[in-house]
Amino acid sequence: MERRRLLAIERLHDGHSTKEVAEFLGVHRRSVEKWKAKHDQHGDAGLVSKPALGRVPKLTDRQAQTVLSWFTQSPREFGYSTDLWTSRRVRDLIQKTFDVAFNSNYICEWLTDRRVTPQKPKRQPRQRDQARIDDWVRNDWPRLVKKGGRTQSPSCAD
Repeated sequence: MERRRLLAIERLHDGHSTKEVAEFLGVHRRSVEKWKAKHDQHGDAGLVSKPALGRVPKLTDRQAQTVLSWFTQSPREFGYSTDLWTSRRVRDLIQKTFDVAFNSNYICEWLTDRRVTPQKPKRQPRQRDQARIDDWVRNDWPRLVKKGGRTQSPSCAD
């Protein structure tokens, strides 16, 4: 942006009219007039772009990273009774941890923007013994496949 404004001033100094400079740069004549007035008042510093100001984020970058790190842990570790993260739980935890208030609907948007999607925990029986399951798949399953002539696991069958 600054280069275009400086170019406009250069062309004006070279003797081109405001209308010619505006047409050359593809801007409105009034913009060129404003740039000239700012340059006359403040020099080149008057042509410097100013960053667009928006609302200051409620959470710092470090706080946001902390919130996102919570999803690597179970909600039970934070005192909740189930393993399900909800926007209300996240909102309440942010309020309790950082004393920052959010609407739970906004938390949904905020998380979606950061590619955190709602996840329901995979339910598994408490008596599940992964070692025994692995042993069965390794030893018994191949024997059954040979006997029955199947080539697919039962979950892939029609």
